Amino acid sequence: MEEKKTKTIRLIGIISDTHDNIYLIDEAVKKLNAIGVDLVLHAGDYVSPFTIRHFKPLKAKLIGVFGNNCAEWNLLANRLKEIGGDPRGFFAEISVDGLKIALLHGHDGELLQSVIATGAYDVVVYGHTHEVKVERIGRTLVINLGEVCGYLSGRRTMAILNSQSLEVEVIEIPIQNQV
Repeated sequence: MEEKKTKTIRLIGIISDTHDNIYLIDEAVKKLNAIGVDLVLHAGDYVSPFTIRHFKPLKAKLIGVFGNNCAEWNLLANRLKEIGGDPRGFFAEISVDGLKIALLHGHDGELLQSVIATGAYDVVVYGHTHEVKVERIGRTLVINLGEVCGYLSGRRTMAILNSQSLEVEVIEIPIQNQV
């Protein structure tokens, strides 16, 4: 019997709040590919299904949840599946390298606080506020990467999580050749 070899995931790209900004989705995908992430988590608010095709060049697996501004959930889910993505509704529990990660958009503040307060997760990833915030609450690492779209804060950010060291790097998405 052949032993199954599994790749240890070390770098996890974290994005959220892309809000139909296809130019910045393209730039984020290029940057995530250049970094060589093994997995990408999208914490919601893609908004429209037409944007999903811009994630197709992503070389890593994409797991995503919906946000409060997402339209046409069934079509969004189908488009994600068509490009090899893994849509999970409004909440995902993900196991990576022995870590238990909760992924949600965060627009239900009471739910977000409850998920964090349980202490059941090593990492909680959320978006919605469009503000970068990385903190430890008890034993849980809580990550809000800000926003890819740059609409509310003026910053275009994503985060990279090292699944071994639990170090988080917030990265500005560069704008190149914008018309």
